[in-house]
Amino acid sequence: MAAYRQQKNCEADGLFVVEGVKMAGEALRSGWTIRTLCTTSEALTSLRDVDIRAGELYQASPEQIDRLSSLRTPQGIWMLVERERPLEASQSRSDDFILMLDGIQDPGNMGTILRTADWFGVRMVICSQGTVSCYNPKVVQASMGAIFRTRVIYCDLAETITQYAAEGYTAYGAMLDGDDAFASPKVKPSLLVIGNEGHGISEEVSAVVGHRLTIPNIGGTCESLNAAVATAILMSEFYR
Repeated sequence: MAAYRQQKNCEADGLFVVEGVKMAGEALRSGWTIRTLCTTSEALTSLRDVDIRAGELYQASPEQIDRLSSLRTPQGIWMLVERERPLEASQSRSDDFILMLDGIQDPGNMGTILRTADWFGVRMVICSQGTVSCYNPKVVQASMGAIFRTRVIYCDLAETITQYAAEGYTAYGAMLDGDDAFASPKVKPSLLVIGNEGHGISEEVSAVVGHRLTIPNIGGTCESLNAAVATAILMSEFYR
């Protein structure tokens, strides 16, 4: 099992790692397939309110869990969960608001964005191929369970935006030179595109985004906002 500390092995076997009491509870309640559950006897008592179901269940010592864990403070539970079968972008057409991510790289940002999408009830997030994997352990932890409720699709983003636009969706992109996001009207069904932390939205994707939005820099001192923070502010505007 120690081999699954390496992402390439998880990828090859269609698995991802889940750690900690809260995340284990989220996984067990989600209905996703739990391949392996390793837990200390003490941590197991924390899951008494959920149905413990796993292909393989092992009682381990704290030291064994520590050797498997990538957390600074392991919580006595380590799991292998089967990845869901990827969906096509066309399967999200029923939503009137779709969040799109173009090259988000920081796992913490990615997980926080998924958590924010979950808060607003967004059940589908579409990503460029260059966006960090939603199954990265740091993404999974930062999502705080949203990974089990929000489907993530990876595709050619520019092509997908063009397809959506042909079906009546309006594409909005978060850009520093855009119109005031608080004053600009938003038309649904809509797409909101968030770009890479350092470089923003790529030229290819920018070329097919019809409306550029910016969050006014009222303080006038910071160069930019954190990508996850900007996503939360803009999503709040779309749902306001």
